[in-house]
Amino acid sequence: QSHYVACMAAILSQMDKDHYSSYIQAFPSRPELMDFLMETFILFKDLIGKTVYPSDWMVMNMVQNREFLRAINHFAATLTEMFLRNSSFELQLWNNYFHLAVAFLTQDSLQLENFSQAKRNSILDKYGDMRAAIGASIRDMWYNLGLRKIEFIPGMVGPILEMTLVPELELRKSTIPIFFDMMLCEYQLTQSFSRFEDEILRKLDSEVEGGRGDEQYKQLFESILLSCCQRHPELAKPGENFVALVTGLLERLLDYRAVMNDENKTYSMSCTVNLLNFYKEIDRQAMYIRYLYKLKDLHISYENYTEGAYTLLLHAQLLKWSDEANTAPMQGLHSPSLHTQRQLKEALYNQIIDYFDQGKMWEEAIHICKELAEQYESEVFDYEMLSDILQREAKFYEKILKVLRPSPDYFAVGYYGQGFPTFLRNKVFIYRGKEYERREDFEMRLLNPFPNAEKLKSTSPPGQDITSSPGQYIQCFTVQPVEEAKVRVKNRSIPEQITNFYKANHVQKFSYSRPFKKGPKDPENEFANMWIERTTFVTAYPLPGILRWFAVTSTTTTIISPLENAIETMMKTNEKIMSEINRHQNDPSLPVNPLSMLLNGIVDPAVMGGFAKYETAFFQESYLQEHPGDEGNIEKLKDLIAWQIPLLAEGIRIHRRKVTEDLRPFHERMEQCFVQLRAKVESQYGVREMVCCEDRRSGRPRSMAWGPDWDQLSHAGDRRVLTAATPTPKPAPCTSESEDGRSERKENRSSTFFSYRRQDLRQSISELPEPKEEKRRLSRNMSESSLGSSNRKQPPPSRDATSAQPSTAGLSLSPTGFGGRVKSASKAPPLPRKISPTVYETFLEQSDA
Repeated sequence: QSHYVACMAAILSQMDKDHYSSYIQAFPSRPELMDFLMETFILFKDLIGKTVYPSDWMVMNMVQNREFLRAINHFAATLTEMFLRNSSFELQLWNNYFHLAVAFLTQDSLQLENFSQAKRNSILDKYGDMRAAIGASIRDMWYNLGLRKIEFIPGMVGPILEMTLVPELELRKSTIPIFFDMMLCEYQLTQSFSRFEDEILRKLDSEVEGGRGDEQYKQLFESILLSCCQRHPELAKPGENFVALVTGLLERLLDYRAVMNDENKTYSMSCTVNLLNFYKEIDRQAMYIRYLYKLKDLHISYENYTEGAYTLLLHAQLLKWSDEANTAPMQGLHSPSLHTQRQLKEALYNQIIDYFDQGKMWEEAIHICKELAEQYESEVFDYEMLSDILQREAKFYEKILKVLRPSPDYFAVGYYGQGFPTFLRNKVFIYRGKEYERREDFEMRLLNPFPNAEKLKSTSPPGQDITSSPGQYIQCFTVQPVEEAKVRVKNRSIPEQITNFYKANHVQKFSYSRPFKKGPKDPENEFANMWIERTTFVTAYPLPGILRWFAVTSTTTTIISPLENAIETMMKTNEKIMSEINRHQNDPSLPVNPLSMLLNGIVDPAVMGGFAKYETAFFQESYLQEHPGDEGNIEKLKDLIAWQIPLLAEGIRIHRRKVTEDLRPFHERMEQCFVQLRAKVESQYGVREMVCCEDRRSGRPRSMAWGPDWDQLSHAGDRRVLTAATPTPKPAPCTSESEDGRSERKENRSSTFFSYRRQDLRQSISELPEPKEEKRRLSRNMSESSLGSSNRKQPPPSRDATSAQPSTAGLSLSPTGFGGRVKSASKAPPLPRKISPTVYETFLEQSDA
């Protein structure tokens, strides 16, 4: 074939203009001439595409191209003379010419920027840049079409775009205006250029992803087209919007291409999300779905199953539960057999459930199961599938309570400096870490794509000298998720396996606390001047989502005073004690060491110093005189200290039961410290008592409720008054015999949780109801007010029992989140306190057992 091409090139080199004219005139009829031109264009395009000679045979390639260019230009003149007028116009012939000319211009052997400087200079000296010559011919031939241009829209948009993307400045300047001519041509006929716009957006995506286009092209495209639009008032505004649209897409595509082949796919995911969000905004559903599946594939390859599920869910949400045919192009191996939207949505939902299961996001999987169950039960009446999906849902509920799920850490990452790509430059992101991932490992993974980046040691926002510098600076620190208030779980006794999920998921706010000293230093008490600067970050979307990170959209900073910091610290300590107690109640096999360290660090002053430093710093008369507005907060802190005592007592009781003999001296030392601590706290801040209640509903682990509500604190003389009211117990509804039997069968599986009871100070122990009646009343009250009405049959409370009950507020939560017995403080340590009959009877029952 190379000999044939060489011979043809030699023949063409011997022909001049007269030879071409004579040859064209020798055809006896116009159809025969048209057939000849058609076959010649196809032949030339085929030879150009096959690259007959090796790429390093520069001279032969250039000679062939020179002769082909002369022939194409001669045939172009014939087209204009004989096949342009209305009666003789041949659309296919012109179309073949344009495709041949673009193929010639974009062939590899003419892309001089890919050659060495010496080779490039040699080609330019001998042959010139043939791309500029053929580009000028294409432009002239386009303008020669006149009113026929509309017949090439949108078909010629792709080839013209491919030509303008060739990285040759003069070629781009001369050919980009063809786009405006296309816009103007369509606009004059239809008052819009939507077909042109759709085609250029679609082709631009594939061309840039294939390696064409750069920042220079984006700037030239914007400046040239805006200049052309301004000369035509009717196209000024729509043209400006179109240019903004294309340049925005180009920016995102260039970012995506820059990181597409990186070994670390983290930033590829970010760019993919930028693109799919862009296509969603401009309502290009096919492109949007295309990038959704690219993002899903990236997530699954990195075992980001949760994010992969959320990504697929975006496609499922576009579909209806109907038998309409799928209109958008389908993705995935399962799609060809799914003809209706219902079939595709069901298949997607099942895949999403699998991904959520693998990502341990069972709460989300349950939501999808419920929607599928509703369809099977009420729409398609497929009870077999309903049975299957309900069984899957039941397993997810079981996993929530029984499978360990570590809460992920969150990290704030700032990319500062002009050396980063535009989608990262001078922006802050919140990242969701992987299971058990340390910050050091996360930082190493973060810095790998940027080996020249410098890690900032400070957590404060950098100055302009950093943000405007040409370098790369990365800032990384751990942040804490700020849980959104959940009305359903507030002030309720709920297992921490359930509540822990909401503390670390569906979160959009994150905080970072930076301690600093202000005022005179006190070397003996660091709490007195320990202020906190708390920065709260708000992300664009909640985490987790379709990415493991999202950009920060707003930042606020607040200052926490030393007293407020002490209150927060005490609340966290109490919550930590309660969490440990609940864990050991739910799982007696847990090791006792973490509980040992926690309790000893609080009750032994030699270890942590206790909260005596809070008393020294804030409970002095001099402090109140200097800060008269802090009186309410001081009462809160005292109340928290007082409520820590019954929590510690319960923790020590569990520790006593589980401690081994070799740690018995350690436990006895801890109990001695606690006795002293208890006497001191109860004498100064009053007595708080817990009441143990029994909940006979199976599957309910023992747990404590902790729901702070500071607004409920008021003062009446020397007594604390709790203003929250507990709902009045209602008679339980009657149930069927089968329910009674079911309740009896579950009695052996009853579990216990802790509540708190407050007794009026004027009421003595002897005035309390009988133990059994009290236990039944408390159990019923708690189950109705906190956990919903029970399904078991219960007799209505008797008049005697009702009259013996404390006031309506007797079971309300305290200002610090507890309800229970509150006794006023006395000056001297009290005598050994009386034990609540309910607690004592429960203790005896457990001992007998």
